[in-house]
Amino acid sequence: MASYNFDDRNIKWNTLTLPPVGELKHLVFSMLNVDEQNHIAHVLFKFTANEKIVLHRHMIHNNTFVVQGEHRLYEPDGTLREVRPTGMYKSTPPGDVHREGGGPDQDVVVFFDMRGHDGVYEGAAHAGRGRANPAMRYKGSRRA
Repeated sequence: MASYNFDDRNIKWNTLTLPPVGELKHLVFSMLNVDEQNHIAHVLFKFTANEKIVLHRHMIHNNTFVVQGEHRLYEPDGTLREVRPTGMYKSTPPGDVHREGGGPDQDVVVFFDMRGHDGVYEGAAHAGRGRANPAMRYKGSRRA
């Protein structure tokens, strides 16, 4: 079967800022839809190949689908925990502390269906300590 790359040239990618960590490196995102009444957000994330983002915890339920590349999840100590290839769907409850990033060959694009109202992410400074940071904030800068 032929291999194809996801064409993201028309997607407006934004940077992500988590207090008190600041702007996350090796990650951009595009907000596709927010249903405030039902507490649902649909987001595309692009993780840089061969890089890991900051240690964090998802505070709400996440359903993910890998659109392109390999989505890699790491233990807090940096040990590779799981590799999710293109086409993989995963449903994950809140609470897991981890790092994540792209695989070795290309940036990974992952669709996130996030559901809940208890904030979105908790950064490394508070992950696992029961203190919630404010919900996701971003500044809208175009990335190539």
